[in-house]
Amino acid sequence: MRVYSEPRKTLVVDLHAIHSERQYYIRVKRALDVVLALTMIVLSSPLLLITALLIKLTTRGPVIYTQIRLGQFGHKFLIYKFRTMYTSADFDHEQFDIEKAKGTFIKSPKDPRITTIGRYLRNTSIDELPQLFNVLFGDMSIVGPRPSEEFFFLNNQRFKDIRLIVKPGMTGLWQVKNRSNHCTIFDMIDYDIEYIQNMNLWNDIKIILMTIPAVLQGEGAV
Repeated sequence: MRVYSEPRKTLVVDLHAIHSERQYYIRVKRALDVVLALTMIVLSSPLLLITALLIKLTTRGPVIYTQIRLGQFGHKFLIYKFRTMYTSADFDHEQFDIEKAKGTFIKSPKDPRITTIGRYLRNTSIDELPQLFNVLFGDMSIVGPRPSEEFFFLNNQRFKDIRLIVKPGMTGLWQVKNRSNHCTIFDMIDYDIEYIQNMNLWNDIKIILMTIPAVLQGEGAV
């Protein structure tokens, strides 16, 4: 299996500065994460309940799909999503994720494993709303690099050290700048590096504001 071994962007990130100079930013960011997550959970609770009911009524299997991802400093956690695939696709889903690590397209618009309602949930990003609980529990942030699986970092310890210095996010540069069917794993890595090199509170706010029209236009991410 081929994995991404050398990011196209230069890995120039002062890891010490992230821990020391940005402590105020990190504390404020966490406070905002909690406030936003709680607010969005309350406001979207009717939508969450309706979505769960529709999934239960239209397909077999659990309402919530979970998968192990790597969080800050390599901490493993279960990421939550509304299930958008048939339960028989579980094994195929694992193989599909391996294919993603080879640099192929991140999402397939005609993936036969996706249910009818699942396609709508993905296009509108409703499937990712359960990640608000990941944010509330402290495993994720509202804004950050995309949460990845462990095999994603094989043969690239330097990128892993940089990428995992921050919490993964529900939205980020990749989600708002290239929400297309033709975005590759290499593009995502470049955007992750760009975010980490320039992360600050104002950039986080801009990304949140840019996410709103992207979601309303139905440019969902996988």
